[in-house]
Amino acid sequence: MTLWTWVLIACAAVYLTKIAGYLVPGSWLEHPLVGRISGLMTVALLASLVAMNTASGDDGVVLDARLGALAAAAVALLLRAPFLVVVLAGAGAAAGLRAFGLG
Repeated sequence: MTLWTWVLIACAAVYLTKIAGYLVPGSWLEHPLVGRISGLMTVALLASLVAMNTASGDDGVVLDARLGALAAAAVALLLRAPFLVVVLAGAGAAAGLRAFGLG
């Protein structure tokens, strides 16, 4: 199979999953456990996307300036900095590390 065939199959699977969501009874969705699990799954999905985009490369795991940028952004988040400051801290750290040849 070609890549586009897999993309179309994935699109169909996601669309069918979305349609199946409308068939779930409302009483199931009102349960507090469902709300907690869906909130945790969102955080876990975003964390995995950040980790994958930070440490992945063409040849596998790559540790470069992106890891420093993520660390700088994490420190800014721990200091409760505004979102724009977090982004600027990450971008500045990545630029600085690349300027020193670490990325």
